[in-house]
Amino acid sequence: MKESEARGELLYLTHCNACHTSKVHWRENKLATDRRSLKAQVRRWQANTDLGWSEEEITDVTRYLDAAYYHFSVNGKKNSG
Repeated sequence: MKESEARGELLYLTHCNACHTSKVHWRENKLATDRRSLKAQVRRWQANTDLGWSEEEITDVTRYLDAAYYHFSVNGKKNSG
C-alpha cells in the first residue's frame, strides 16, 4: 500500500467508517462511477461533516477507497482483477 493510501485509510477509518461500512461501496445505486465522481463524493461528505480536509487528504481518501473497493482505472473503466 502506498503511503498516500495508508493516510487515506487512516482518515477514512477514523472519520467515516462508523457510518460507511464496506456495504456502502458495493450497493447497486452507488454515486461513484469513476475516480472523478468518487473524489467528488469524498469531497462532499467531508464538507457535510465539517472535517475541513485539505485537497491532499481528499485525494488520499479517494486513492484508498479506489484501491480497496472500486478499482477504477485512470480513464474511468474498471481495472481487471
